[in-house]
Amino acid sequence: MTSAPPTPPSRQAQAALADQVYQSVKQMIFDFELLPGSRFSEADLTARLGVSRTPLRQALQRLQNQGFVGVLPKMGWFVSPIDFDVMDELYDLRILLETHAVQRLAKASDHSALAPLQAVWLVKPAQRQREAKVLERMDEAFHGELVAAAANQEMKRVHQEVTDRIRLIRHLDFTKPERITATYEEHGRILRAILERRGAEAVRLLKAHIEQSKIEVRKITLDAMHTARQRSRLTASSG
Repeated sequence: MTSAPPTPPSRQAQAALADQVYQSVKQMIFDFELLPGSRFSEADLTARLGVSRTPLRQALQRLQNQGFVGVLPKMGWFVSPIDFDVMDELYDLRILLETHAVQRLAKASDHSALAPLQAVWLVKPAQRQREAKVLERMDEAFHGELVAAAANQEMKRVHQEVTDRIRLIRHLDFTKPERITATYEEHGRILRAILERRGAEAVRLLKAHIEQSKIEVRKITLDAMHTARQRSRLTASSG
């Protein structure tokens, strides 16, 4: 008696696997296991992740669409290099969008849309989140919700695009404990200025907050890349 052929995975299962692979490869890029500007092969990643090429290719195409990776004909895949000049321009655009949103919010008669942000950021030190990866998502949400509260859908859309493009370096902002404390303090001052309708001060505080973050993540990114390259050389020489 012959056994029945294995049932192929459903489309839903395939999509879930591709998403899992996407998250894994993206995290490898974020952790500099795959260095900016470096090449890699599909064969290498399928072996490292223990998956077939189909979900990997789906994941890589998604990452390519987002600008994290690229492909060269007959040469294979590479991690997109970090262009700090472009990153600076994106941070400048982010400042324009967010300061405009803050100006509108400070003039608004109703601040109820900011209540969820108050509940998260205007808390006692003992209630503050200390997990870096959680705070990373919270910080991104804070800035996104400020723009969303200004009720301009095109601003919200463009801001989300900027956020997606700077995420590669921005997430490193919370690798130092002092940056976690500073983020709570700075977000709190920005919120209070908006709620008290001190628009000019809110703009000044927000601009300084983003500028400082830009400076910090550039330094941390360069340090992280240097450390990753050194580790890669040591691994190669000992192998």
